[in-house]
Amino acid sequence: MSSLDEEFWVFGYGSLMWRPGFDYLHRAPARLSGFHRSLCVYSHVHRGTEKTPGLVFGLDHGGFCKGIAFSISPENWQETVDYLRAREQVTAVYLESTQKIVLEGATETPVKALTFLVDRDHKQYAGRLSASQQLKFINQGIGQSGECRDYVLATASHLEELGVKDEHLQTLAKTLSAT
Repeated sequence: MSSLDEEFWVFGYGSLMWRPGFDYLHRAPARLSGFHRSLCVYSHVHRGTEKTPGLVFGLDHGGFCKGIAFSISPENWQETVDYLRAREQVTAVYLESTQKIVLEGATETPVKALTFLVDRDHKQYAGRLSASQQLKFINQGIGQSGECRDYVLATASHLEELGVKDEHLQTLAKTLSAT
């Protein structure tokens, strides 16, 4: 196997964590500094429509984000990038970026990974919404990939399995589960 520096990596922080949709060699918990997971993107395709938007996660400025890193074999790299562009960039709401992440484990290993950061200048950038505003969009959103509430609940569940504490997301999930 090649060294970690020579491998290709993808950082997942939302549905990529639990439904990557591409072949990978390894999967590892990872941390990205300088950006945080936020329900800050109006979904017009996957979890809502332009007329009735849902709300999905984006990597927004500040803080840090724990997620999953996937190593990709060199021969599958271009196919993986093409797949991710088709999946994540339907409306070009994300900025494709290579960021330093840290693979968490017995030793913390820095690697560079393909990430998709929210474009704050895009019309689908929701910014910081109150919990009640978020719930409105989550409850109404249904798109090509299904119901927005299922997406939020699956992400919350996966983060809990990883031991990631996100009080706001867990509170949203409890509210969604109760209705």
